[in-house]
This record gives sequence, C-alpha cells and structure tokens, in this order.
Amino acid sequence: MSQSTHNFPGHPTPVKPPEIKWPPAVLYSMILLGLVLLVYSLRVLDGVLLPILFSVLLSLLLLPLCRRFESWGLPRILAIISCILLIFLLLAGLVYLFGSQIVQFREELPKLQEKLAEYFDQVQQFLSRKFNMEPVSKDQLIDQSLDSVRKKAGGYLGTTINTTTGVLSVLALVPIYIFCFLYYRDHLRQFLFRFVSPDKRKEALNTLDGVQTVVQAYITGLLTVIVIVAVLNAIGLLILGVKYAIFFAVFASILAVIPYIGIAIGATLPALITLVETGSVARALAVVGVFMVVQFLEGNFITPTITGSKVSINPMAAIIALILGGELWGTPGMILSIPLIAVLKVIMDAYKPLEPFGFLLGDVANGDDTQTQGALDGEPGRPKGFRGFWHKLLGKS
Repeated sequence: MSQSTHNFPGHPTPVKPPEIKWPPAVLYSMILLGLVLLVYSLRVLDGVLLPILFSVLLSLLLLPLCRRFESWGLPRILAIISCILLIFLLLAGLVYLFGSQIVQFREELPKLQEKLAEYFDQVQQFLSRKFNMEPVSKDQLIDQSLDSVRKKAGGYLGTTINTTTGVLSVLALVPIYIFCFLYYRDHLRQFLFRFVSPDKRKEALNTLDGVQTVVQAYITGLLTVIVIVAVLNAIGLLILGVKYAIFFAVFASILAVIPYIGIAIGATLPALITLVETGSVARALAVVGVFMVVQFLEGNFITPTITGSKVSINPMAAIIALILGGELWGTPGMILSIPLIAVLKVIMDAYKPLEPFGFLLGDVANGDDTQTQGALDGEPGRPKGFRGFWHKLLGKS
C-alpha cells in the first residue's frame, strides 16, 4: 500500500517561495519606464522595423492567394514569387496612372497660379474696402517666400535625400522579407508553439488562426473599402466635370481611412481647383458635397458591412494612432498606424486580460449606454442611429 511522502513524520513539508509584492508607485514607475524604453527602441530601430512591419502586413494579405496557388499544384517558391510579381505589377500600374495624372496636372499649374493671383487681388481689394486693411504686394510676398525657401533649402534637400534612400531601401528589403515570411510560415507557427504548454496548444492554435483570419479580413476589407470609395468619388467628380477626377478620387479614398481629417484634406484640393477653373462657388461646394455624401455612406454602410464591427476602430483611437505613428516614424508611421491598431485590437480581443483595452479601441456604437443598460438587464443591445435603421431595413434582429 503506497503512502504519500507527506505522511512520513520526518519528511519536510515543501515551502513555496514568498511572493514579492511591489508597492503601486514602484510597479507603475517600472511600467512607465518600460514604455519609455519601448518607444525609444522603436524610434531608434525604425530603419529595421518599418520594412518588417510592411512585410508582415503584405504577407498576411498575400497568404490566401499563396495558398490558392499552392492548391493548384505550384511549388511554394513559385507561388510566393508569383504573388510578389502580382504586387509589383499592381504597384507599377498605380504609379503609371498617378504619374500620368500628375504630369497633366503639372502642365496646368501656370494657369492655376495666374487665376489664384487674380483671386488674391480680389480678396485683398474686398478686405481693403470693408476693413481698411492695407493690401500686401504680391512681389513682396513672393520674395519673402523665396527667402524662406532659400534658408531651408539645405534641410529640404537633406530630407529629400534621406527619404528617397529610405524608400529605396524599403523597396529592396520588403520583397525579401515577404518571401521569408511566406516560405517559413509553418516554421514560425512552430516557434510560437514553443511558448505554450502542450495541453494548451490546441487552444493557442485556434486563437492564432482566429487572429490571422480576422487580420486578413480587415486588411482585405480596408482595401475593398478604398476601391469602392474611389469609384463613388470618381462617379461624382466626373458628373460634375472636375478635372483630374480619377486622381482626386483615388487620393481622397486613401485619405478616407483617416476619420474626419481625411475627408477635409481630400476635398479641399479638388474644390479649390474647381473654384479656380470655373469661378463658381456653387460648383466648388458641390465637389465638397460629393465627398461628404461618399464619406457618410462609407462610415455608416460600406465599412460596417465589409470590415464588420469586430475590428471597427473608433475615430478617437484612429486619430491618436495617426498622431503617434507620425511622431514615431513620420509618414510610414501614419500609413501603418491604422492597420497596426486594428491588429492590436484583434489580439487584445483574443487575449482575455487585455479584452477591456480592445473594447476601448472599438467602435463607440458597440458600447453605448443603451447597450450597457441592456447587458445589465440581461437583454442584448441593439445598434442605434443610421446603422440601426439599416439593420431594421434588412430585417436583422
């Protein structure tokens, strides 16, 4: 008959080591210090991290296509090379389209400058008549602008050279990273499993697959939204007869991922050019109206239907992410900020202790007071506003 070891009288009872409890001030100070070191490391290692992050997002986007090629019998290496070539062909087509539009736009610049100068004189005469403001000489204003440009020319030249060098280095490294991520994807999954105990690997696999699926769906949905918004913008601008309608439509659709700010920036330039070309304030306001209507459709119907509410980012979180991304990594950081914060939200939603932070980043419509009260009463909340009307129209519960 077997006996447990603790039943013997002389056997020492195992003692757990005492837990160290840090005072709250020390604990929070260590967390703050860790965040500072993390931000500093991200800032210093931007040249290494930016190509890797772009490659990770593009790899997640290309993974379903790569698997499709492999299911057709292509070896993995040829499937990956085919995906990368398709990306380059798509980018080359976009560069050609934008390049031709920019060349045409550049030819119109002298005419636009002359008309802007006429409007400038008219505005100064109006201000002089109504408010007795002394007119500013155009030549003086041009001389001051040129002096400012001459003083900062060295800085602009250095920034341009650094930016060009950075872009070329990224373009050279990104295809290599994409190839490695797609080729070694099974090896990377096994690497992640090494951090999980064997009894929890099935759950970890389901979580990893869920995060990967949602992230792929979000990135694909975001690109789909950009294409749909670009088509709607182009239709509206072509109906109004706006010059370079395709260019402005695509430009504004890319900026539309920035809540509120993107639509303002995307609508300003085509409205200004329309005002200068036609001299009609009503036409310029109609251009702004087109962008506002498309933005309304995108925010209330297109994006919720395509990307879904699970990875919807509220405008406050998106704007803060854009500002932080711009401060940390400049323009590349602003480009990466929206996809990265969406990835963070998906991971936080999948990891129970961080779920409240995922909720904080989510769409406000998913956490309003009526839904909170409904949850307290044991009843599921219903979406309100235009989205609620859309759900009722489709007969959704």
